[in-house]
Amino acid sequence: MLEPEIVEFIAATSAVYPADAVLLPVAQQRQHYDHLSATLTSSALPAGVRAEDALFTAEAGHKIALRAYRRGDTTDTTGVVLYFHGGGFVLGSLESHQFITARLAADTGLCIVAVAYRLAPEHPAPAAHEDCVEITLAALDGRLSLVPPLHASLQLAGDSAGGTLAASVALQLRDLGYGGVQGLALIYPMLGAEPQLPARESEAHAPLLTLADVYAFRRYYWGDTWPPAWATPLDTTDLSNLPATLAIGVEHDPLRDDALVFAQRIQAAGGQAEAWLGEGLVHGCWRALQTSPGVQRLHGNVCRFLREIDVAARSPAAVMAVPQHENLAAHAPSAAT
Repeated sequence: MLEPEIVEFIAATSAVYPADAVLLPVAQQRQHYDHLSATLTSSALPAGVRAEDALFTAEAGHKIALRAYRRGDTTDTTGVVLYFHGGGFVLGSLESHQFITARLAADTGLCIVAVAYRLAPEHPAPAAHEDCVEITLAALDGRLSLVPPLHASLQLAGDSAGGTLAASVALQLRDLGYGGVQGLALIYPMLGAEPQLPARESEAHAPLLTLADVYAFRRYYWGDTWPPAWATPLDTTDLSNLPATLAIGVEHDPLRDDALVFAQRIQAAGGQAEAWLGEGLVHGCWRALQTSPGVQRLHGNVCRFLREIDVAARSPAAVMAVPQHENLAAHAPSAAT
């Protein structure tokens, strides 16, 4: 059952964003998405938060826009979160997700660095993945001007396609032998080439994101090729040695079970992972933060996790207990799904 405030959010979204938007030319899709962002969320920075823009020159020569958000009372030893926005690899920008990145900075005290990776179809796969890997390596190597040189921790976070990117980057860095990323926060991500069952079928016609939408965005980015396993983490056979992970799924979303299964498989591989299910919520619901109690709990869980990882990074001897959430019982599929 949908939360009443989410029913209102769906109606407000549908009034400004066409249900068949994914079938429109990409330029029109982006216009609608930008209009949605401007209509439903404020671009104003929270009190006490400042933003700083920079351009990073990739090895291939193109520029990657970045925006860092800091609270005024933080110092150069603040922990850092690299944030990869959602939008199906096709939509989204620094502006469209400022309502998330700025609030994360305000509510955690961490330095949040938003990354404007290249978008499809102009830049097909694996362009977005390459940009996010390169930015993360630059942060680890001290080559990212917006990242404090003495940062206490480095974490990766993202919603939807951005969650896909964050998890994929963590796998790539592990396989390359890089340490240094302490936490991974994934909000309603797609983590396999196919969404996991049973949500793939039971939520195929969910509000705001259908299974057909998922496949359309996948085609924009990957074309007719099947994604390699490193880019779709649930298709890998080894999920060991990943950073501590928070994976959030929402009830009415064909991608719901990707997050839950990912956490289960990390735990089965001996890793530290926490899953949280947003009951009564839908894909993209973070925009309802001002009105929805469920989204406020979602946001609170993300902030709590990021702060806890930062505290643990400052005190390496500390042991952080990861709770198991009781609300998984009704929806969690088997790890073998």
